[in-house]
Amino acid sequence: MAALDLLGRRWSLRILWELREGALGARTLRQRCDNMSSSVLYERLGELRTAGLVARDERGEYELTTLGRQLGDAIAPLQRWAERWSTAQGPGPPRSA
Repeated sequence: MAALDLLGRRWSLRILWELREGALGARTLRQRCDNMSSSVLYERLGELRTAGLVARDERGEYELTTLGRQLGDAIAPLQRWAERWSTAQGPGPPRSA
């Protein structure tokens, strides 16, 4: 349950998603996350670092650890499902079943 609590916090998954292709500095990461507040960004990064999903490299940029990349592999099927769901929904707000 602890993993779901961490990943369910606002911006956690978005930060991990933005780091999927490589290391980013805090400013770039913040911009890619719709200019979220810097205090929330650093709070989430601290939590993700404590969990062993994100690390800082020698340049001070943030990157996924091996465990963080493995998490990306684990949620890739969810991303594929979300893309199919989005296509099925079509334009406009989500429809109920």
